[in-house]
Parts: sequence; structure tokens; C-alpha cells
Amino acid sequence: MKPIQVGLLGIGTVGSGTFTVLNRNQEEIRRRAGRGIEISMVADLDVERARGIVGDRARVVADAREVIANPEIDIVVELIGGYGIAKTLVLEAIAAGKHVVTANKALLAVHGTEIFEAARLRGVMVAFEAAVAGGIPIIKALREGLTANRIEWVAGIINGTTNFILSEMRSKGLDFAAVLKQAQALGYAEADPTFDIEGVDAAHKATIMSAIAFGVPVQFDKAYVEGITALQAADIRYAEQLGYRIKLLGITKRRQHGIELRVHPTLVPSQRLIANVEGAMNAVVVQGDAVGSTLYYGKGAGAEPTASAVVADLVDITRLHTADPDHRVPHLAFQPGSLQDTPILPIDEVVTSFYLRLQVADQAGVLAKITGILAEHEISIDAVLQRESAEGEKQTELIILTHDTVEGRMRAALAQMQALPTVLAPIVRIRKEELK
Repeated sequence: MKPIQVGLLGIGTVGSGTFTVLNRNQEEIRRRAGRGIEISMVADLDVERARGIVGDRARVVADAREVIANPEIDIVVELIGGYGIAKTLVLEAIAAGKHVVTANKALLAVHGTEIFEAARLRGVMVAFEAAVAGGIPIIKALREGLTANRIEWVAGIINGTTNFILSEMRSKGLDFAAVLKQAQALGYAEADPTFDIEGVDAAHKATIMSAIAFGVPVQFDKAYVEGITALQAADIRYAEQLGYRIKLLGITKRRQHGIELRVHPTLVPSQRLIANVEGAMNAVVVQGDAVGSTLYYGKGAGAEPTASAVVADLVDITRLHTADPDHRVPHLAFQPGSLQDTPILPIDEVVTSFYLRLQVADQAGVLAKITGILAEHEISIDAVLQRESAEGEKQTELIILTHDTVEGRMRAALAQMQALPTVLAPIVRIRKEELK
């Protein structure tokens, strides 16, 4: 049987990795897919560099639309990234009857509903395993492996840059700014790391996982996003002393009146497996009603780990290339007509517990006032620690752990506590998840 023909849009880090893996494992892939898979066209603005990668094994062009217009091309792999031209090209490829593979989490998190509907109407597939957690097959697990389950929640370390920074801050006691420079020097962080350190990249991925887990449209604009730039070494140290580690988590939970979708630094009990994921690695925990808790761990970025997911998508599409579109796995796991418009809860309605650190005057009655305010707002205290402040003898630090409460209550209580004359600095607040 003639090999299926693939057109590659963009041959940067992931594109070159995809080309390498596909050629290196060609025979194994053919045995799995039932026919060969060949990248026969590559589009890249840097034509000479692209030719240096592919040699004479594929035709190289500068215009991506040449790939889309070629009737011989069956699958278009989009590895350009971003919201702009990538969206246009993906929609044009779908309109031309091409299947699409993409690693573009930003595109799908923002425009996925439109793209998936266009693909459904045209009878083609859009595969995106590489868009979330690199080489970890979390999309396939959520969409196929856990189909029997009612998913209760998903929580993941889904950005390697921030996990590397937090791991270094914990192990070396350094502040955020120093470790960020180190991460940039090592190539773990971009020159402009905003999307990573502000939590946007993780929120894109959490949005996609939430849609698949709960059968709702992708709704990135409703996600709560908080990065790690304000984290201090002192809080990472205190968390460790209390038996927790701080991780930037993407969390989505099913609640009675809606779905939580949030990304923020989180205290996680140090005995949880996910709390021990260090460096630039990724991990995702999924809680299902039948299977219980499952953990998916591996490299979340890099040329060949991400290429592994891209090639797996190519194999899936090759297997189903001639199948009736109605008999394929739906893009978001649930049949299109069965997607629910379940609301994404605003952050004030989210339920979680908290770590608080207050720098207060070392006076009698201060702790009583603080605990009294929490009690007024029906916030139950789990533990209170008092530590000598580095600022001087007349100050002390209070570390408070709470039980679960509604975020809105905590915000109101914090505002009231911050207004006390005996609270001498901005209160540090970090959410805490037991992930039981």
C-alpha cells in the first residue's frame, strides 16, 4: 500500500524531532500503522536550514499554502505555533480535506471549538496529543483509556520551566529571580519567559484537559491564571517544614454547580507522588470514579519527546484514515452533540484550603484578632505556627494552614486582616490541595 503522505509546516525543534523519529523508526511505525508514513513536503521560511535537515528526503518550500494545496498530501502537521497564521493555515487545511496534527496548545485552548467543528463538518480529524505534556500520552488516556470513568478532577505539573524553577528554589534556597536567570542560561526558559512563569502556558493545557475530562467546550478565557513570580524562598522553606512542597498546578475539578479551571502555585503534601516530580519533568494525576487515582509522568517538552506524541497522532490518523467519520474517537472525547455548557466557576466560588504567612507586631492579642476574623468568615484553622521574624525582635511571623473554604470568604477575611495596624506587610496567600 502506498505510504500516507504528510506535509510539515515548520521544522524547528519539534519539527526536526518529528522528521528524525519518523525516519529512524520507519519500519516499526509501518508495522503498527499498517502502511508507511512519509513526510514528503516541508514548509519553512528558512528554506536553506530546512533543506539542511531533510536533505533530499522531502520537498522544501517557503509557502505553507503550497503544502495545503498539494492533492497528494493526506495529513498536515502544524508546528508553527501561536494564534495568528497557524489558525488560518489549520482551517485552510481542514477546508481542503486534510487531516491535521498540531502541537499548538494556545491555538486549541482559544480557538479549539471552532477548529473541531470545522473538522467535524469536513469529515477530517484534528489530533493534538503533543499539545499537552509533551511525550506523556495524557490526551489519549483522558479521551480513550478512561472512557468508562466519570472524571472527578485532574491536576498536573504541565510546565517544565516553572517546575525546574520551583525545584531549584526548594533545593538551593534561592529566590525566584536568581533561578530564572539560571533556567534561561540552561535553555529551560525562553528569553521572554512570560507565558511560562505567569502560568499562561499551563492554563492553555489545563483548558484542553478540562474540556476532554468533562465534555465541555474549550474556554481558556474563563480560566483563573496565577504564576510563580511572587513566590518567595521563605514560603517554599516553610512549606517544606510543614510537610508540603509548592508546585505550579493546572487544576480542573467537577463541582455540583460547575467546573473549576485554575492554574496557580499550590502546596501539595510531600508524600504525594506528584509533589516529588522535580526539574523540568511533567506529571498529571487523574481521579476517576472507577479507576481511582492514576499518574502520568514524563518529559513535557523537547524535540523527541514531543515528536513521540506527534508521530503517535500520525499513526492514529493513518489507522483511521478510511474509517467512517462517525466511528472515529470524538475530538473532545464526547460526541459533539453531547457536549454540555457547564459553567466554569469564577475563582470566588472555588473551594480549597490555604497557607497564610503574616508578618505581625509581636504584641499580645494579635493572634486572637487574626483567628477571630477567620472565625467570623467561617474559615476553620488546621494549624498555626509562630516563627521569629528576620526583621527584628518587635515582629513575628504567623503561618496559618486552613481547612477547605470558599475563596470569596478567604478574600474578604484577608482584606479585613490586612487592614489591622498590627499586620506589618502584605499577607502571603497560597492555595493548598491534598489531592486525595
